Amino acid sequence: MYSVRLDEQHVYPSKVVCVGRNYVEHIKELNNAIPDQMVVFNKPNSSVTSTLSSFHQETLHYETEICFLIKDGQFSAVGLGLDLTKRELQAELKKQGLPWERAKAFDGSAVFSRFIPLGDIDIASLHLELLINCVRVQAGGVEQMMYKPVVILNELKSYTTLFDGDVIMTGTPQGVGEVHRGDVFLGRLKSGDKTLIEIEWAAE
Repeated sequence: MYSVRLDEQHVYPSKVVCVGRNYVEHIKELNNAIPDQMVVFNKPNSSVTSTLSSFHQETLHYETEICFLIKDGQFSAVGLGLDLTKRELQAELKKQGLPWERAKAFDGSAVFSRFIPLGDIDIASLHLELLINCVRVQAGGVEQMMYKPVVILNELKSYTTLFDGDVIMTGTPQGVGEVHRGDVFLGRLKSGDKTLIEIEWAAE
């Protein structure tokens, strides 16, 4: 089983549950329709990694997301994640009306920072930014989400069991793009003006 880090301990997600199309500007940049209900898909434990890959049968695209760790059915910790996507394959699957799993749930497709306990962090204040080679390419947060974290949690719990250690990925703001080998990604998770997590990934 693959793990994520919560402080100094290893936590083993049984699954990663992802929300798609949760930021209007991102929906527009991919020419998608605004959905009538929440778009949800899963990644398996084998998708979990801390290594950023640029290629897996085709060039990969990055999507930076605010992520939550589950304990006792609630959000207990927060981190930063990259939802890696095979965009060409996804486009083909969507065109045929087929599920996205092959484009989203492959090994190494969920790249995570460490997680930190939520404690008294105000979830509504969370936002992220991503810089690639010192250029800011993504920024956004809870304020712009169509489905806020508490709504996501309640919706997921209405149809599936969330086990301790499961990770929830809450969607990505606009600015997604290709990962190139050698790119240096700098991700920040903030609460207001305070940086909670800063992480650097070098694309392999």
